[in-house]
Amino acid sequence: MIAFLIFLPFVLTFALIGVYVERKVSAFIQDRMGPMEVGPMGLLQTLADILKLIQKEDIVPTNADKWIFKIAPIIIFVAVFAGFAAIPFAPELIGSGAAVGLLYVLAIVSLDVIGILMAGWASNSKYPLLGAMRSVAQIVSYEIPVGLVVLAVVMITQTLDLQDMSFQQGIWVQSHPAHTQDTNYLFGLKALGVDVTHWGGFFSWNIVRAPFLIIAFVIFFIGTLAEANRAPFDIPEAESELIAGFHTEYSGIRFAMMMLAEYAMMLLVSFLAVILFLGSWNTPLPNIGAVQLATWTSGAPGTVYGYITGAFWLMSKTFVLVFIQMWVRWTYPRLRVDQLMYLCWKVLIPFAIAIVLLSGIWRLWMV
Repeated sequence: MIAFLIFLPFVLTFALIGVYVERKVSAFIQDRMGPMEVGPMGLLQTLADILKLIQKEDIVPTNADKWIFKIAPIIIFVAVFAGFAAIPFAPELIGSGAAVGLLYVLAIVSLDVIGILMAGWASNSKYPLLGAMRSVAQIVSYEIPVGLVVLAVVMITQTLDLQDMSFQQGIWVQSHPAHTQDTNYLFGLKALGVDVTHWGGFFSWNIVRAPFLIIAFVIFFIGTLAEANRAPFDIPEAESELIAGFHTEYSGIRFAMMMLAEYAMMLLVSFLAVILFLGSWNTPLPNIGAVQLATWTSGAPGTVYGYITGAFWLMSKTFVLVFIQMWVRWTYPRLRVDQLMYLCWKVLIPFAIAIVLLSGIWRLWMV
C-alpha cells in the first residue's frame, strides 16, 4: 500500500512533465517553439489538457462491447503500473523485494497486450481492430529478442532479483547478504577478469564487466521501443493510416489513461534498462587511487544519504534514456510492417541468440 501511494503520484507527475518535455523536444528538433501560451513557457499546457480530458464526456460507441470497452484502459494501465513494484529505487528502497522480481516485471507488463487487443476488438470499428492486431503481432514478436537479452544478463549475474543485480554493479556489493552466502557472487566485482572491488563506478556496470552486453543493451532498447509502441515502431497507432489505432474510439478519462500508460511504459523500460545494463542506482564515478569518487557520491545502504544518492543516480540515467526515446521518435520515420518484422525476426533475434550463447561461454571461462 505504501509503495502504491509513492509510485502513483510519481508516475502521474512524470507523465505530466514528460508530455511537456516531449513537446518541447519535438519543437526543438523541428525548429519551432512548442507550447508557449498557457503559463510561463507553456508549462501549464499539459495540466490544461489533462483538466480538459477529465471534463470531457465518456463516450461509448453504440455498437461496442461496452463492458470490455470500459475495462480495457484499466487493464492496460494496471499492467504497466504494477511493474514498478519490483523496481529498486535505492539500496533497501524497493516496493517488492521478490527474489524473481525481473521475471515478475516481464510477466506483468506483457499483460498490456491483452488490454490493447480488448480495446481494439470491443470498439467494433475497423481502425481500432487493425491497430490492435498490429500491436499484438509487434509486441509478441519483439518480446522474443528482449527476453533473450534479459536471459543473457541473468546468466552473467546469476540472479533474477533486481536488487541483487544493482548491488553487483557497485562498491557496496560486499554489504549485500548474498555476498556472504554465495562465493560466485564475487563475479559481480570483476570486469574482464580484473578485480574492481574498490573501483566501482562505470567499471562495475554489466556492459563493462561483459562488453558484448553493449549489443544486448541496444537490442533491449530497440525491442522495448517496439513494445511501448513508440516511433518508429508506432504502426499500431499510425495517425496517417488508422487515425489513432486501437484507441481511436476512446475519449475523456479513458483516453487519458491510455496516454498515461504509454508514458509509464517509457519510464518502466528505461528503469529496467538502467538496472540490467547501466549500474542501476550506483554512481557512474569510480574510485581512482586516493580520489574516492564512488564512495563520496554513493551513500552506504540503509542511510539517508544512500537513499538520496541512489535515487538520484537511478533517475538521472533513466531520464537520459527517456530523452533518447523522445529524440528517436522525432528523428526517424515510421517503419513499414514488413520492415518491422524483418528487423525483429531476421536481425535482432539471431543476434540475441548469439549473445545468449556467448554469455554461457563467458560465464564459464571468465569465472
